[in-house]
Amino acid sequence: MEQIERIERMEAHFDIAKDAVARLIEALERYEEAKPDIVALEDYYDNGAWRKDFEADEAGLLPRDMKRGVLSEDGVWNLFTDNNDLRKRLRRAAKA
Repeated sequence: MEQIERIERMEAHFDIAKDAVARLIEALERYEEAKPDIVALEDYYDNGAWRKDFEADEAGLLPRDMKRGVLSEDGVWNLFTDNNDLRKRLRRAAKA
């Protein structure tokens, strides 16, 4: 009985770990595909174009029905902060 219980416990650990690894692989693949998008956003923010677009929006020069999440100061900052935190976390995980 002890052996059967141990195997069942380990099987549960195996199922959880296998699912977690598969999900992380999928997420990392999507992240790697999005890297050019992140670089483009960083360039947009750093080269001054974002500031011009933000000011045009503030002045009411852009269509009101236009999607403008990229012009949110907090949204852009949070994305860059989350990306930097993720990169640090991935580096730490690679060392473990």
